[in-house]
Amino acid sequence: MAGIFEPLRCIHDGVILEGSMTGRVDDRTQPAVLMFPGATGPGPSFLAAVEALADAGYVAVAIDMYGQDADISTPEAAGGYFAALMARPEDLRRRVVAWLETVRTTPGVDPDRIAALGYCFGGRCVLELARSGAPVRCVSSFHGLLTTHAPARPGEVTARVAVWTGGRDPYAPVADLDALRSEFDAAGVDYQATLFATARHSFTDPDHDGFAEGIAYDPVAHRVAWSGTLALLEATLAP
Repeated sequence: MAGIFEPLRCIHDGVILEGSMTGRVDDRTQPAVLMFPGATGPGPSFLAAVEALADAGYVAVAIDMYGQDADISTPEAAGGYFAALMARPEDLRRRVVAWLETVRTTPGVDPDRIAALGYCFGGRCVLELARSGAPVRCVSSFHGLLTTHAPARPGEVTARVAVWTGGRDPYAPVADLDALRSEFDAAGVDYQATLFATARHSFTDPDHDGFAEGIAYDPVAHRVAWSGTLALLEATLAP
């Protein structure tokens, strides 16, 4: 059923969030992958990745973090919702956990085989999901924001974590990666962090190539990060 997107709602703190799901849903429960877009919302390359996961046999869920009535028609409008959530990091973490619980109770989804992938702001979202200790098999952050209001605590993170980041990303500088590694080492997190030395922000996203200073598409980094993530999904979501 790749290419057929069905609405999927999650209600958090009185806000109706409307995502969508695609993939084979039949009598057998399937592993699911939550997909968190960047701050400006889902674009063509993001939706292509969602469909690729559905084609690979996963129930792929495109996540809405802002609300069904949110105006994301321009980057400036979407930026207001992004800034508001970033200013309330506790709510942000609770919202990503609420989405996980919604997907876990969705018919056709195996509640014990769920992963999460995120881009930019979405990368921050999946790292917060892992830090919460929620029952997710793995998370993969593509050029994600790496800082947090509440570091991972020892023994609580159950997910395997993959971080793909650029050495020339002004929104996730190498100092933030160093801090994340120290945080995860102290908490005993099973993680891998890959630094593409010359890559910039949004290196997986051709839709935003040259969008602003420090943002550029890098097809090689994109291919390596995507291939590694597919391998991680295969290894962690197998029955």
